[in-house]
Amino acid sequence: MAEFVEMVTQPRDTSGSQKARQLRRKGLVPAVVYGHKKATVSISLPTEELEKAIRHGARVLDLRTGNDVQKALIKEIQWDHLGKELLHVDFARVAADERVVVTVPVEVKGVAPGIAAGGVLDQPIHVLSVECLAIAVPDSIRVNVGELQLDAAIYVRDLMLPPGVKAMTDPDAIVVHVTAKQIEPEAAPAAAAAPVAETAEPEVIGRKAAPEEEEGEK
Repeated sequence: MAEFVEMVTQPRDTSGSQKARQLRRKGLVPAVVYGHKKATVSISLPTEELEKAIRHGARVLDLRTGNDVQKALIKEIQWDHLGKELLHVDFARVAADERVVVTVPVEVKGVAPGIAAGGVLDQPIHVLSVECLAIAVPDSIRVNVGELQLDAAIYVRDLMLPPGVKAMTDPDAIVVHVTAKQIEPEAAPAAAAAPVAETAEPEVIGRKAAPEEEEGEK
C-alpha cells in the first residue's frame, strides 16, 4: 500500500501568478482543496515534503490546517515546462471508506524465457487505472513474466490485483508480451546508372524573333 502521510498546510488568502511565485520562493507550493459539497479552500504546503511524498507513491494525504484535518486525494499536479518545479496541486476531499479511481505504475518482475528464445519484451502499459479504497491505494501493480514465452502475452484480465482493487483499464489490453525480433531486410544493390542519352537543345520560351523573321518590316 502507498505511503500515507500527514502534511501541515497554511491557509492562502491571495491568488495570482505573482503571489504564487512569492510562495514558491519561500519553499511553498500553492494548492486548492475541493469536493464533498464543501467550499473550495486555497492552501499552501511545503514543496520539499510534498515532492518526497509523491516520489514515495503517496496518493492520499492528511492535510492539517490548524486543528482541522481532512483526507485529500491528489487529483492534478502542475509542473513547469521542464517537469522539475512543482507549480500547483489540486486536492479532492475523500473519506477513509470511499472508493477512488487512481493510476498506479505497472512493475515488471522476473525474466521472460521467451527472450532466450530470440524474442523481445514489450510493455505497452506502464500505468494502470484502478478503483480502490482511498486508504488502500497500492504502490504499484506487479507483473511476473517468469513464465512468459515467445509470442505470449499477459493481459489486464490476467493481473493478480491486491484485495479490493479493481482494474478500470480494458481487460483485453496487453500489459506485456514477448514478440519475435524484427529482422530488417538487406538493402538491394544499387542499379548501375544508365547512360544519359543526348537530347536536343530545349526551345527557349519567349525568345525574341530575329529581325528577318519579324512581320511588317519594310
